[in-house]
Amino acid sequence: MSAPAATTPVVALADRIRSGSQVSLARALTLVESRSDSAAELLAEIWKDSGNAHVVGITGPAGSGKSTLVTAMAQEYVARGLRVAILAVDPSSAYSGGAILGDRIRMTELSGREGVYIRSMASRGATGGLSRAVLDGIVVLDAAGYDVVILETVGVGQSEVDVISVAHTVLVVSVPGLGDDIQAIKAGLIEIADIHVVNKADRPGADLTVKQLRESLRLAHNLASKWDVPILKTTAATGEGVAALLDQTTAHREWMVDNGAIREVERRNAATRIRWAAEALIAEKLKSGHPDFDASVDALIAREDEPREAAARLLTALAVDPTDINGKGLSMKMSSRRFGDRG
Repeated sequence: MSAPAATTPVVALADRIRSGSQVSLARALTLVESRSDSAAELLAEIWKDSGNAHVVGITGPAGSGKSTLVTAMAQEYVARGLRVAILAVDPSSAYSGGAILGDRIRMTELSGREGVYIRSMASRGATGGLSRAVLDGIVVLDAAGYDVVILETVGVGQSEVDVISVAHTVLVVSVPGLGDDIQAIKAGLIEIADIHVVNKADRPGADLTVKQLRESLRLAHNLASKWDVPILKTTAATGEGVAALLDQTTAHREWMVDNGAIREVERRNAATRIRWAAEALIAEKLKSGHPDFDASVDALIAREDEPREAAARLLTALAVDPTDINGKGLSMKMSSRRFGDRG
């Protein structure tokens, strides 16, 4: 009788995550964010355990009270017997590249609360407001058994439309009195909302903001078969309207399942992951220093080749060995022909 196969450190880490170890969960998220070689192996190990959490994305302009709203939502989710994880995407430090922990500091009242896990991640300059590590972080939290993952984006406005690629339900938060009639009308945001939230609704002008949003949605020409996007008023500081908001997020998830729309989100999510993974693998292989890549660079400088042709030739010459998928990427066999040669 043969001895059982030894458990690798990554498999052991995955087992501890499944068993609820927050220390191991924190370590896994650090691996993911640092793009460690073992991160890919871990994600491959836990991928089959993901796909169950309801991912709720929250975006909107700075000053709209997103962090306060997330805190109130988390408290309500826990009160309903659900486990909730929060990924707060903060701006990156210009010095360390890490997250500036503004959102996490504002959620201190959730610290130590059973059933709640909070993690800040840096945007790392991602133009869509999200870094690739955020997608992988959602997988880790999903595999850890959290029922809901709330993703709070940086808050820079229209550049955050990437949230639609990872969230099942997207909340766009507006607030009266910020000097912009409807912040959510900025390019892209009005279209991605599954639920519009007018926060700080105790301020003057809240009803006007709701009216303007309703008119904007009317002009958006939504298809009759699509979800009827609601506009809700909340005052997150007092909790007013938060329970109704959670009812709507649940109703939206149920509508997606019943109408097959969740399949579209999953396909979009999967396409984003594959595209980003492919880009990362190719970028790794095309680093300066590889003789074939450097030959192509020299050919371009000498005007012996043009960029598109050189790139196409280089990609054609990348032969992937499917048996050699590991934490460091995919093996590559290069053709013997130099890319700078005209042959």
